[in-house]
Amino acid sequence: MPLTVDAASRPENLEDFLNALAERYETPDFISVDPISVPHHYTHPADIEIAAFFAATFAWGQRPTILAKSRAFLARMGEHPHEFIIEHGIDDRRAFDDFVHRTFQPVDAHYCLERLQRHYREYASLETLFTDGIALESDTVRPALERFHEHFFDLAHAPARTRKHVATPARASSCKRLNMFLRWMVRPNTRGVDFGHWKDIHPRQLTIPIDVHVRRVATELGLLSRKQSDWLAAEQLTEALRAFDREDPLRYDFALFGWGINRQEQLKSNS
Repeated sequence: MPLTVDAASRPENLEDFLNALAERYETPDFISVDPISVPHHYTHPADIEIAAFFAATFAWGQRPTILAKSRAFLARMGEHPHEFIIEHGIDDRRAFDDFVHRTFQPVDAHYCLERLQRHYREYASLETLFTDGIALESDTVRPALERFHEHFFDLAHAPARTRKHVATPARASSCKRLNMFLRWMVRPNTRGVDFGHWKDIHPRQLTIPIDVHVRRVATELGLLSRKQSDWLAAEQLTEALRAFDREDPLRYDFALFGWGINRQEQLKSNS
């Protein structure tokens, strides 16, 4: 169907409209200007996980800045982030003493590096911090997100300030960045965008990452009525999308985000 419909008016066949948008935007062409391009630089699964975790953590603000900051952070680890995480010493963390991205400060970097080191010295994948090594039985990824937050800050000296960079539904956060990270790791790589490395979390359990573009388009299309951008809003929108694809509702993340970006660029060009 034509994709020139004004998203302010609900299309007659919303499912066909969303399917067409998902088909248009879930392509490798999407990668180059998106934070997911950062982990796509790597080939080893653990390198991809680490790069994806930090790219998602830094994913607020303008996309060019997010890409630049993510690449600058990872460049301090060399070509193999997993090797750095495993082998680095306290003195090596000084390379991050001048790294700042918005409110993410060196103290946050130091703790994240230390906590990841403790994990990767014992486990091959970050997935076990979400699942405890067992497949989730819940219909939602919420227990995994809460489990990750609890585990990630289980060191006695974990800085309280760093917690704001790793969200949890227990505090009503929409967990946009962690939901995006999980999408990258869990959804299959059938169209060359996401990675699909993790198997203990299923795509049907994922919750959509809500940003300003997704929220605006979802509201205009009648998929989201909640005013706050919180966990309940993320759940409401995900459940609405499950009506179109219960096994993989987040394939519509591309539809909503891509259409929102496209409309924004059109408005800029017409102004």
